[in-house]
Amino acid sequence: MYMGFLMSEPKSSTCTRLSQVMGISHDSVNRFLLRESYEPRDLFNEAQKLLDVVGGTLNVDDTTLDKPYSQKMELVAHFWSGKHHRVVKGLSLVTLCYTDVTGRRLPVNYRVYDKGDGKTKNDYFQDMLAEVLAWGLRPAFATGDSWYSCEKNLKTVKNHRMGLMFAVASQPHRVSGKRHVGAGAKTRCSR
Repeated sequence: MYMGFLMSEPKSSTCTRLSQVMGISHDSVNRFLLRESYEPRDLFNEAQKLLDVVGGTLNVDDTTLDKPYSQKMELVAHFWSGKHHRVVKGLSLVTLCYTDVTGRRLPVNYRVYDKGDGKTKNDYFQDMLAEVLAWGLRPAFATGDSWYSCEKNLKTVKNHRMGLMFAVASQPHRVSGKRHVGAGAKTRCSR
């Protein structure tokens, strides 16, 4: 029920909103979330019941969830926000979404980016791709924006015998004074 709420809620998916929609107390939602432990595989298991897992398109994307007032929330850091076109305080979520051959689209894997674990978002993508393939997903294509079009990612997708369509940056991006080059040049998977 909770996963259905997260996948279908067009507004903010907060505990308060869930309690309003479901007609249950905010405290019971908090207790439930503290008691349960969900992993990416749980999301995949729910999504695969609704999808044709062969022949679709797998898309990688990341988004920054604004948390400007968070004081001591774990994993909150400063990330580039495409929405705000600047670095903001928040959580960075990397998601794999799968669109099957009938057009149904659902998330099938995710990671909340942790700057402290020594991995890049590209490392997360490669790990997440290997996981969904091991779980039984058989996409025909993989897609992503220019941040994910580095040579190592493209070779990884190709080695899994999938077609690929990744954006290529036309010019370098500037983020907090640092130069980030898109895939238009030879790039390392450093993001």
